[in-house]
Amino acid sequence: MTAVDDWRAALSETGELTPPIVERILDVHGDRGQRAIEAVSEGRVKEYRDFTVVVGHSDEYVVEDGGCTCEDSQYNLDPADPEERCWHALAADIAERVGEVDYHDMWYSEVRDFL
Repeated sequence: MTAVDDWRAALSETGELTPPIVERILDVHGDRGQRAIEAVSEGRVKEYRDFTVVVGHSDEYVVEDGGCTCEDSQYNLDPADPEERCWHALAADIAERVGEVDYHDMWYSEVRDFL
C-alpha cells in the first residue's frame, strides 16, 4: 500500500479529516495537500452531471479520472506517480471521501458558458 492509498483508505473509513489524516496528507503532498484541504473546507469542490470542478483563485479546473486541466498538472507533475497530484485533484479526492462535494444537477459544459 502506498502512502496515498493509506490516507485515502483512512479517510474513506472515518469520513472526516482527523488530525492524523491531515498530517498524512501533508507529509505526502505538502503545500498542495494544504491547499486541497482549504478548498474542501471552503466548499470549492463542485460536481456537475458531466464533471467535477474545483474552484481555484482565478479559474475553475475540471478534475476527471485523477487528472486536472490546470497548468501544474499538465506541465509539472508525472501523471503516473500517484504522489504527484495537483491540489485540485487532491481536493476532489478528499471532498468525495468526506462528503463535502457540492452537487449541482446541471451540465457544467452548459454552465461554463455563462461564467
